[in-house]
Amino acid sequence: MSTTWQILTGNLAVVALVMSLWAHFYYRFRDLSALQSRVAFGLTMGLGAIASMLLSIPVNSGAFIDLRSSLIAISGLFGGPVAAIATMAVAGAFRIFSGGAGTINGITGILLIGAVGLAAHIVVQNRKIGIIDVVLLAAAVCVTLVGSLILLSYADGQTLTTIVAPAVFLNSCAIIISGLVLLQFERIALERDLLTAALTQTSDYHYVKNSQSQFVIVNRNVAEHHHFSSPAEMIGLTDFQLATQRRAEILFAEEQELVRSGKPVIDKIEQLREGEQERCYSTSKFPLRDGKGETIGLAGATRDITEQRRVEHELTESRNLLSHAMAGMSDGFAMFGPDGTLLFCNEQYRCLFPLSAPARIPGANIKDILRKVAETEERRDLPKEVTDDWIDNAVAHLHQDKDEEIDLCDGRWLSLRTRLTTDGKALVVVSDITAMKQAEHSLRELAEQMKSLAETDALTGIVNRRAFDQAIVIELARSTRNRTPLSLLLIDVDRFKAYNDTYGHVAGDEGLKAVSDCLRQVVKRRTDVVARFGGEEFVVLLPETDEGAAQALARKFLTGLRALEIPHAGSEFRYVTASVGVSTKLSSSSELVSSELIKRADDALYDAKRNGRNQISTWSAQKCDGRRQKGPSRSR
Repeated sequence: MSTTWQILTGNLAVVALVMSLWAHFYYRFRDLSALQSRVAFGLTMGLGAIASMLLSIPVNSGAFIDLRSSLIAISGLFGGPVAAIATMAVAGAFRIFSGGAGTINGITGILLIGAVGLAAHIVVQNRKIGIIDVVLLAAAVCVTLVGSLILLSYADGQTLTTIVAPAVFLNSCAIIISGLVLLQFERIALERDLLTAALTQTSDYHYVKNSQSQFVIVNRNVAEHHHFSSPAEMIGLTDFQLATQRRAEILFAEEQELVRSGKPVIDKIEQLREGEQERCYSTSKFPLRDGKGETIGLAGATRDITEQRRVEHELTESRNLLSHAMAGMSDGFAMFGPDGTLLFCNEQYRCLFPLSAPARIPGANIKDILRKVAETEERRDLPKEVTDDWIDNAVAHLHQDKDEEIDLCDGRWLSLRTRLTTDGKALVVVSDITAMKQAEHSLRELAEQMKSLAETDALTGIVNRRAFDQAIVIELARSTRNRTPLSLLLIDVDRFKAYNDTYGHVAGDEGLKAVSDCLRQVVKRRTDVVARFGGEEFVVLLPETDEGAAQALARKFLTGLRALEIPHAGSEFRYVTASVGVSTKLSSSSELVSSELIKRADDALYDAKRNGRNQISTWSAQKCDGRRQKGPSRSR
């Protein structure tokens, strides 16, 4: 039994040696393709199986037992079909070469174990292999080994105890040990690949030096920068073989001081000429220490910041240009942060607010600025009492896109245009629009004057027919809506043609002015409208006036006109007189159009003329029907 354990333990050592060899050449095989790497793994495991078979223990009838099954199973699990076939081919070929009565059974055993390894690979092919998978594989191989030996009647009770049991146990141990080794090296390989990718694929220049400032590791960027075809060619070199003597001495002294003191070099900026170009680099170097804390080398990283410096230079120039532009602009400019803090303002901004300028400095909050504005009463639109609630509301409306105009106490007007940025800041542009406001006021006054001229009769100074037509539409609508009466006086100067023929047109114009002046003295309410209707006709619109009140006002007018005693030789009354027609829309009547109300007044005026002039006539439906039956033509 002692000899069996010794031989099988030697077998286990062979398996461990094979796994060590594979781990040693593992990184070289990583450069191969996936197929080539699997073939290499399978061949290595096959050679290990041959070595194990050379140290096999005979059972009986030409049958041998060893640890080949562990390597075949591991090949199937980790390498898949390609590796398993390669391993089984090598192991099977050697078993055939060895010959003996148990050759067929030996080949069958190799195929069975290979099938177990492949089955395990199929089970875990869609996920990462774990230690539990290795343990389950070891158990499956144990069952397969024991079952095949019992079925083939190779093992009696004593053989099972003395040979088969140790072999099965050590095969399980070999599988578990091999699996752990492979899993560990896969993890290390992944970490190394990550570090290698990080070192070689970055755009910066990375390198590691020993305590004598010799290169130990460099990435491809460093090698290409120094015109080497591969990083390996730079291993063992120093800066004395790469740079000028003076620069190499400076770098060497700097690195030796780092090794001695352990103080890193952070973002050292260097301006170097490379051919006809100036390049700018930023370099950082850090000490590397062993387990005892002793500095054994350094790690360096150099970055080409030429483009970054160029952009920074352009940004600085742009910022300076912007500052000059804002300093020279006539408008004020300010930027407020999301919390209402004044981040920036030009001098013009402060000058436009002279009273609150001391508070308008970068770092001040908009609340403090508004309190200063309220304290100095700089703006006219502020409430009498500026409360904290009012200030909070004003601050809440600061961060909105808006245009506003403010009236200052010194008579100036300012335009504030606020625009928000994507990061929540508020940009405010302030312009002095006093001149524009003054011009706007002048234009408004001119427009009012022009409107007044357009609506005023040039001769009499009262409103003209156009203004009257607009007013009557509005008042009729109001009368209907409010259910109030509306009266209309239509006035015609009697025998006015004869007056013009007798005294001339100049005197006629003066007579019309006298009539209009008399009307304005009688009609005094601001809501009433006195207008020249055309020629010698006048009209008076009386809102909220019933028929009786309209008649009383008409009589007052006729009395006033008669009192003027304007001579009129062509009139039967020897003085200038007038006839008045009155029409009224009752408060309870339905909607009435302006033309109908005017026609009623005109019909009443016709009656006054027909009945002898110098009198008042009021429209009624009965009078209108009688006149329609007679149908005479009228002459005024």
